[in-house]
Amino acid sequence: MRAAAIDCGTNSLRLLIADVEDGQVRDVVRTMRVVRLGEGVDVTGRLAPEALERAWAGVQDYADQIKAAGVQAVRMVATSASRDAENADEFVAGVVARLGQPPEVISGAEEAHLSFVGARCVLDIPGTVAVVDIGGGSTEFVVGSEDVDAALSVDVGCVRMTERHLRSDPPAATEIAAATHDIDAGIARAQDATHFAGADHLIGLAGSVTTVAALAMGLPEYDSRVIHGSRIAAQDVHRVTHDLLAATRDERAAEPGMHPGRADVIAGGALILDRIVASGGFGEVVVSEHDILDGIVLGLGASTR
Repeated sequence: MRAAAIDCGTNSLRLLIADVEDGQVRDVVRTMRVVRLGEGVDVTGRLAPEALERAWAGVQDYADQIKAAGVQAVRMVATSASRDAENADEFVAGVVARLGQPPEVISGAEEAHLSFVGARCVLDIPGTVAVVDIGGGSTEFVVGSEDVDAALSVDVGCVRMTERHLRSDPPAATEIAAATHDIDAGIARAQDATHFAGADHLIGLAGSVTTVAALAMGLPEYDSRVIHGSRIAAQDVHRVTHDLLAATRDERAAEPGMHPGRADVIAGGALILDRIVASGGFGEVVVSEHDILDGIVLGLGASTR
């Protein structure tokens, strides 16, 4: 069957249209756009009018693509920013007007489960894995082998850390220290709940991780085929993070393969990844281009059998 998944996070709006058969996912369309829905939510508690307009424009575009592709089942999920916002109902109404159905504002626990299923379906890695999905407003930690054993979502994300702490260009040492303190506190909560540091392998998801991987490998341009399944050594994660924190936004934006909507928050995302790798004592991170979107379409495929 042909299914579509839309994931609206704090920073990006992403679409996967795929054919699902026998637990396998074949991409038809996989795309993303930065809408920064969560802009300012950490301070105001509300979704900004400009952010809503950006998100709604993206939803309309995706709705048109879904219709043209002959999709049989659609599910849209909205994550951290929508959970946090006082005016989430306004966002929902705008989505219904364009997509014909509301987004599901899912819990952090379900977000973590879907990310785990999506990453695990395409990576054949033995033993216990810790999957970390570094988003704009939150990071999901999931531990398991064939299924989820433990999961926790913590309010530490690349947009949230940038808006809260990393405001200078480039960030000042005091700002980096404050962000690190918040990140380490979130990691400690995740370790208490999931014991992720005891996993055999670390799998990293989402744009911050894949961008760090592209920079670590020195790719001349962003190439998802090369990035997916790559293994980035801990020292390379740390090196890239150090360089990103020392660079200005313009310097980050000039890096090959850097999405223009990610340059201002990538340093925060890299810092989160670096602290997770170090705290867990992992020698490397395995990078996955498959994530919550794959988990959603697999669920749609299973539910229609």
